[in-house]
Amino acid sequence: MRSIYWFRSDLRISDNLALAKAMQASDSLMGVFILTPDTWKAHDAAPCKVRFLLENVSELSKELWKYGVPLLIRRGPSFSHCPSILDKLCKQYDIESLYFNHEYPLDERERDNAVGEKLSGYVAMKGYHQHLVFAPGDVLSKQGTPFKVFTPFKNAWIVKAHNEQAWQAAGLIRKKFKAEIEPDKVPSQLKDFTGQVIDLMLDPGEKAAQKKLKHFCDNKLYDYSEGRDKFNVDGTSLLSPYLAQGVISSRQCITAALESSEIRDIDSMKNKEGAATWVSELIWRDFYHHIIYFNPDISRRKPYKLKTDAIPWSYDSVLFEAWKNGMTGFPVVDAGMRQLLKTGWMHNRLRMVTAMFLSKILLLDWRLGEKHFMSHLIDGDFAANNGGWQWSASTGTDAVPYFRIFNPFTQSQRFDPAGDFIRQYCPELAHLDNKKIHDLHAFGVDVDALGYPQPVCNYKAMRQRTIDLFKEL
Repeated sequence: MRSIYWFRSDLRISDNLALAKAMQASDSLMGVFILTPDTWKAHDAAPCKVRFLLENVSELSKELWKYGVPLLIRRGPSFSHCPSILDKLCKQYDIESLYFNHEYPLDERERDNAVGEKLSGYVAMKGYHQHLVFAPGDVLSKQGTPFKVFTPFKNAWIVKAHNEQAWQAAGLIRKKFKAEIEPDKVPSQLKDFTGQVIDLMLDPGEKAAQKKLKHFCDNKLYDYSEGRDKFNVDGTSLLSPYLAQGVISSRQCITAALESSEIRDIDSMKNKEGAATWVSELIWRDFYHHIIYFNPDISRRKPYKLKTDAIPWSYDSVLFEAWKNGMTGFPVVDAGMRQLLKTGWMHNRLRMVTAMFLSKILLLDWRLGEKHFMSHLIDGDFAANNGGWQWSASTGTDAVPYFRIFNPFTQSQRFDPAGDFIRQYCPELAHLDNKKIHDLHAFGVDVDALGYPQPVCNYKAMRQRTIDLFKEL
């Protein structure tokens, strides 16, 4: 059988069931990756994310070639071109089967449906669910309905994972093919995604991801439940860019966490706080992808709670520019936003702090912030980013209560007590002591003399205004 494997957000060879099935069943196999820059631009993909994507595709191509599988590169430029591109390839090489892993955002599902219609009748579509641990519809309530709240979803997820040993990775069929053609050269950049320079440099490819995973499990996992929240501590895994592009899978991460913690079964991880906390974060990833699957209007930029569109969201460009550039006059908010611009990444708790500040203090439309994050994050993932923003803005499923608003002063004092993180990204405040640096005006600091902006709003007054508006809903 002659087959094509269509790579998308699964840029790995190991723990790839669809690829293993393709290798097992095929006499001739080639891979294809389709560049769709117009769609990526419409989806607000960050230049640093696209650059990292191309680097990962290049590494994947080298690994595939070791098995005699050439990776072909085609250019769309949008999802709408994928059916004709694949149709042409299948006819050119007499392809009988097209293998792939499902993706769950609306545009991706519509793309795959269009490909299926185009190839119907002469190519078998072999789709598998390996983007997540459990596909949408696999984890349902006792009533057979999708969960709307994370905690019961998590509990059901863990029971199902325990019963099915679902975190076990798929094996690789180590089969050598006799290639008919050479792999294509992967471009190092695309002209529509240049200009963003970041100082966070990640090594691409599966081997680099596995190395980073091992380092995290060996050195940070034990203290993760505490270390993950500290702004000035390197306590996170920094695996999210690899997970977003499928260079590593959640199953591989969970397996490594259990092995590192000497846990044989996922049901026992509650006795290991670090592992339990990190695996919970991976379960959130499944949850948000399930949410967008069952609620396609979210992909149309609608809130999960439609009534929240009645909030008189602001579109004040001056406030938005101050927030984007880390010039709000609130030190921890500004440090977080500058970290994003400088590195293409932001600490998860800071994502919540800065998101709540935009949506609940400045009362700017949360979708402005969602778009800004996506257009700068190296780990941009639509489901996770949207879920995090709607959680912070109290517009989504399982959303934080509207009256819960992270106070930037207390968050800073608690998770960066010495002010080291603020000093790193707001150097104009570096000489201030450990108390003044968190709340400048409480100590009468002359910010004008420091070249630092005055606060863009009265925090207490704006907080109360937001609470009152949500009450009216």
